[in-house]
Amino acid sequence: MKVVPLGHKIVVRRLDAEEKPAGGIVLPDRAREKPKEGRVLSVGDGKLLPDGTRAEPEVKEGDRILFGSYAGTEVRVDDADLLIMDADEVLAVMR
Repeated sequence: MKVVPLGHKIVVRRLDAEEKPAGGIVLPDRAREKPKEGRVLSVGDGKLLPDGTRAEPEVKEGDRILFGSYAGTEVRVDDADLLIMDADEVLAVMR
């Protein structure tokens, strides 16, 4: 099933966190911090401007992005954990 976001929302799949941190200590899954990096799967039409037009989204499908710890809403679709977030919550695009 494809999730199509509305307006200036985007759908993101978190990228896997490193199994072993820099210090070499292996942490259990519950103690690990969720990754703040992901891949954009789907992009909405863009933000609706006061004049009725839509602003071009700054990210596109396939972009690798960075976002804050509490960004977006977690959803589960077809056994995949995804995030739906405002495009404004994206901190950077890694190119």
